[in-house]
Amino acid sequence: MAEQPAPAPTRCGFIALLGAPNVGKSTLLNRLVGTKVSIVTAKVQTTRRRILGITVEGAAQAVFMDTPGIFTPRPGRALEQAMVKAAWRGAEDADRRVLLVDAKRGLDRHTRTILDGLRKRSMTALLAINKVDLVAPPKTLPLIAELDRSGLFDEVFIVSALTGDGCDDLQARLLALLPAGPWLFPEDQLSDLSQRAMAAEITREKLFERLHQELPYSLTVETEAWTAAPDDSEIRIDQTIYVQRASQKAIVLGKGGQQIKAVGQAAREELEQILECRVHLFLYVKVRQKWTEDPERYRELGIEFPG
Repeated sequence: MAEQPAPAPTRCGFIALLGAPNVGKSTLLNRLVGTKVSIVTAKVQTTRRRILGITVEGAAQAVFMDTPGIFTPRPGRALEQAMVKAAWRGAEDADRRVLLVDAKRGLDRHTRTILDGLRKRSMTALLAINKVDLVAPPKTLPLIAELDRSGLFDEVFIVSALTGDGCDDLQARLLALLPAGPWLFPEDQLSDLSQRAMAAEITREKLFERLHQELPYSLTVETEAWTAAPDDSEIRIDQTIYVQRASQKAIVLGKGGQQIKAVGQAAREELEQILECRVHLFLYVKVRQKWTEDPERYRELGIEFPG
């Protein structure tokens, strides 16, 4: 009887997705994992925590890290400093790194800051020119040439995280580059976010989508209570939206409570799709002055308070 071939050795590793704010890191993470694990909005600095998205292909398990956008924090902005620090920590912890560059924006000051940071840390990365669906292909060639001259990139990929163009090739290459080793997560696990944290992120996404200007950056959402029915047919979720001033609370509530009602409905509908059960979502808005200077709020976000 012929011997059965030995199974392929398993591979596993962390891959950090880096880039300036709003270059499409969260969209790419969701594309590579095959489902939504990170919130996506048109506003910059949406991602605050390091979020893991996990995918398995054959014997390889890739653990993608969606990091906050890297930029130069403004003086005295502790949350901005913590977000940038979390992004670089992710880059340092990763086995491989992918730098996303917006094809339309090109080599802006934030991306130049990231190049300096990679050079300072003696790091290399794979380069992914994203949003190529928005520009004519010839326009990307000078950008690629300029970035390639930096000597920081092992390979270059042209992708659209939104449409999926080029993403399969990028993912296949990253999986092939993973180091040999045991898987770190169960095969069916897609993210490291707890359900409570995921629910808070979804509500924050709906707030970002409905509010304008600076207000989204002045609020945070925490899941305070999670009560499931004995047969898991329904869940009650209580969340608190923290803002820094009473005037902001009024904006979040809206006239006659219409704003918060719309946010709650949108968040509830998406949570019901994800959790596959009926959801009763209760939202409360509280003023907590200078919450961005409270270390406890940073622990809830899973990032380190600067200091």
